[in-house]
Amino acid sequence: MGAVYDTICARRSIRRFQLKPVLLDSLMRMVNAARLAPSASNLQPCEFVVITEPGLCKAIFPFLRWAGHIEPQGNPAENERPTAYIVVLIDLHKRKKCGEVDAAAATENMLLVACEEGLGTCWIGSCLQKKIKKVLRIPHHMKLESVVAVGYPVENPVVEDMQQSFQYWKDKQHVLHVPKRRMEDICFINGYVYSQNQ
Repeated sequence: MGAVYDTICARRSIRRFQLKPVLLDSLMRMVNAARLAPSASNLQPCEFVVITEPGLCKAIFPFLRWAGHIEPQGNPAENERPTAYIVVLIDLHKRKKCGEVDAAAATENMLLVACEEGLGTCWIGSCLQKKIKKVLRIPHHMKLESVVAVGYPVENPVVEDMQQSFQYWKDKQHVLHVPKRRMEDICFINGYVYSQNQ
């Protein structure tokens, strides 16, 4: 298989990190990959705020919602928090509607580059946007779309076939299990086939 496919298969959301600074070069490669993502009409409404300063990381941490299905167990402990964040913004002057599609493409590029660099990420859409914008002095015309937490992982979540529930969970060894739908349940060749099992 190709390197890109292998990286996609290896990527998981990480919520426990080493207290080790992330190299700025790695973060800049992530943002450059985001910059080169597809953009409808090539309007390129996305901008990014890279956060590495420990005080700022600490300031925005309380405004993030980490793992709704296993909260608070899924929240990073104080000594396992990310050491960097990338805030994904949409310039509403450039695109008033549907900018989240561009942002999603850009964000996925960042997640894959991070994985390739040995970094863990968590793409967080649930956050207190107004509070984060105030801390980072982000102007009103910039929509805060999501926050990507970045750091060196200390966990290795595993994927398993989805049975009944889509909810992720931790076992007694604190390993995160992530159910994913099976290929045969989501992929149809030359026409759609409905199944009661879907």
